[in-house]
Amino acid sequence: MKPSRPARTAPTGGLHVSGASIVEAGGQPLVMRGISHPYAWYRDRTGALADIKRLGANTVRVVLTGDVTAGEVAGIVGHCKANRLVCVLENHDTTGYGERAGAVTLDRAADFWTGLAPTLRGTEDFVVVNLGNEPYGNGDTSGWAGATGAAIGKVRAAGLRHLLMVDGPNWGQDWSGGMRDGAPAVFNGDPQHNTVFSVHMYGVYGTAAKVTEYFDAFRRNGLPLVVGEFGPQHTDGPVAADAIVREADARGIGYLGWSWSGNGGGVEYLDAADGFDAGRLTEWGRHLFDGIRATSKEAAVFARAAS
Repeated sequence: MKPSRPARTAPTGGLHVSGASIVEAGGQPLVMRGISHPYAWYRDRTGALADIKRLGANTVRVVLTGDVTAGEVAGIVGHCKANRLVCVLENHDTTGYGERAGAVTLDRAADFWTGLAPTLRGTEDFVVVNLGNEPYGNGDTSGWAGATGAAIGKVRAAGLRHLLMVDGPNWGQDWSGGMRDGAPAVFNGDPQHNTVFSVHMYGVYGTAAKVTEYFDAFRRNGLPLVVGEFGPQHTDGPVAADAIVREADARGIGYLGWSWSGNGGGVEYLDAADGFDAGRLTEWGRHLFDGIRATSKEAAVFARAAS
């Protein structure tokens, strides 16, 4: 059966979905080009945001955990604004729920965001709320759509009007298609109709065909998609990173590489900068930022604020 196209409502200001695109309050398209920064584990490294901006990014995705305070979040948002970066805030505590010990539910993550609603009020022009990182592992992912929709409902009821970003199951890679197939219902269930879907592309996407197949599924449904994480390789194999960049550019899809620096446990090859030093980019970092510089456009909101 052909899926129905998602319903649309009039934009309410701030970053918002228009068709399959993200646009700013003034109607200018925003195509995210950036990288994740592991703030939660390296809280003294906020200077990285200036480096990421200087290298050409227009967006930074910032890792948070439940022990990060509202004051810290306000500081991060301030750093993003000062560096003219769109700020994607993500809750990492949900990573691999059902498979990773200690991972929390999307409902718990929603509580984290509702507590931050007063802090984030008024930042809708440049802040995106990524509800939960990789919120299901590779086990039973059948609850993804229901849990995601309920979390969206909870944060909307708390007054958050931001563009929301939701990650797929299967450690974000959505190889089971739960997000691909459930996205229309989740989108229509958002009272603001202001949700973008985020796939993480690692070894599952080892060929260009796999990349384009996934991108085209969202295009057919008229739904907004970003690549919320990707790298040159991972523990599950090589990644078609060139195809991700090329096909995302061709379709106006945003992408955010993983990650600035500080990876351990045998995946240090995912560092873009060696030892948080922007002057020592790795091969991955040079490749990623070459692509970013070629296509990144600063969000118009920052030019308006400066005028």
